[in-house]
Amino acid sequence: MTTETSSPPNDFNPFLNSVLRRVRFALSLDDSATISIFKLMDYAMEEAYLHGMMKQEEDEGFIPCRDKVLALFLDGLIIKRRGKQENPNAKPPKVLTGNDRISNNDILRKLRIAMNYREDDMMAILRLAQFNVGKSELTALFRKPDHRSYRACKDQLLRNFLQGMVKKYRPDATQNRINQI
Repeated sequence: MTTETSSPPNDFNPFLNSVLRRVRFALSLDDSATISIFKLMDYAMEEAYLHGMMKQEEDEGFIPCRDKVLALFLDGLIIKRRGKQENPNAKPPKVLTGNDRISNNDILRKLRIAMNYREDDMMAILRLAQFNVGKSELTALFRKPDHRSYRACKDQLLRNFLQGMVKKYRPDATQNRINQI
């Protein structure tokens, strides 16, 4: 098992912390459930490190969520929700290294796989957040970057998708609570 012990990078993206917080909130994942998801990827997440990533950027003890950590979490979520692939020829999930970055398209793709969403499901979730997207616009997000119809997923779309997930899975959550995560 591996763990992160070095200091946080200077070029971190605070949006990744928000993604991790919102997915955890939407799916009602407590600390032990989240740590067990990391264990599925042979990653030893320490509770104190997890708590630091759950803090807001301006809070004392805030720890930036690295691209690699979010990717490991999402890959672990896929295994938890869909099971580990038993096919010996299947490619294992790519572990990000060094300066590798996880794109919003990758995050959306991993959530789609983990939750077993189809296009209609994703459009319905976006509508819950009052964000309408057409089917062709949505499928363009899942194309390879070199495809002529590829479209980069902007922060606003991903943020609205996560808000829609919260509204779908946590209808009891108040708007004030949703804005705090």
